[in-house]
Amino acid sequence: MKTSDFYYDLPEELIAQDPLEDRSSSRLLVLNKKTGETEHHVFKDIINYLNPGDCLVINDTKVIPARLIGERVGTGAKIEVLLLKRRENDTWETLVKPGRKMKVGSKVSFGDGLLIGEVVDVVEEGNRLIRFHYEGIFEEILDQLGQMPLPPYITHQLKERNRYNTVYATHEGSAAAPTAGLHFTPQLLEEIQNKGIEIARVTLHVGLGTFRPVKVEEVTEHHMHSEFYQIDEEAAKKINHAKENGGRVICVGTTSCRTIESAADENGRLKACSGWTEIFIYPGYQFKILDCLITNFHLPESTLIMLVSALAGRDHVLAAYEEAVREKYRFFSFGDAMFIE
Repeated sequence: MKTSDFYYDLPEELIAQDPLEDRSSSRLLVLNKKTGETEHHVFKDIINYLNPGDCLVINDTKVIPARLIGERVGTGAKIEVLLLKRRENDTWETLVKPGRKMKVGSKVSFGDGLLIGEVVDVVEEGNRLIRFHYEGIFEEILDQLGQMPLPPYITHQLKERNRYNTVYATHEGSAAAPTAGLHFTPQLLEEIQNKGIEIARVTLHVGLGTFRPVKVEEVTEHHMHSEFYQIDEEAAKKINHAKENGGRVICVGTTSCRTIESAADENGRLKACSGWTEIFIYPGYQFKILDCLITNFHLPESTLIMLVSALAGRDHVLAAYEEAVREKYRFFSFGDAMFIE
């Protein structure tokens, strides 16, 4: 299986640069995973595809303002630091640009010294471990100095920071948003619950590894970076109950999917747990729990388009993507949505 098998041609003007004013007014392409048939709707119509007894699984992670712009102490050179993972207390694994000269012992000043970062180690793929020094509360300083870490294909400035978070974002720790969830409004979620659909909250802190390009020719040689996930007793119970009683488990986004598939036992059951996952889902994978998926449109040759191809078949997915291009759907993080049923 080649990475190039998952390529499609996307005109640049279809990459969404700004979120819509009304989250739930995005377009929705519905794909039947068995037949490949498609339908076109508005996102709020998703409620018509959810049945009483189904369980909707959402990822309640919250993106932190993880992008910091500072100056290298001693030279004044501009340095960009992206927080990836908190290792312990005030030490973070980071992506530093430009990183070549940022050796162990180098320091960066942010906000005229309000926050000082010191490189304490160089780890996998050149990422830097940085220990931060400050007075006060780190999260408050980060909120003051940090920017939302928007993907590189979004060139516009984000007017409202909360638009790169879901309305149910709770647990801070992500470097990127679980973007399929951006389409939900509190009103739509309330309507879904009133219809008799359970909503199960899980947490997976999204790292940049999810979006890193696949650089190997053979898909199976790609290595996913690890991401932290957590499933509590209540969520496990709701998901198990749906499966046991003939309901469907419908994940909102690839991150929710990867969370429950990582945690499932061989019988497709969940229990409360937490840990790190490096699960890589591509065609040939047998899903243990997931039945349907709400997702955005993903980059060509990405691990995410491979995941949706594992669910609906590569040919069906690529045909649906070509149709979405023809119909001028909006693509990627702030783009339109797809429901694979």
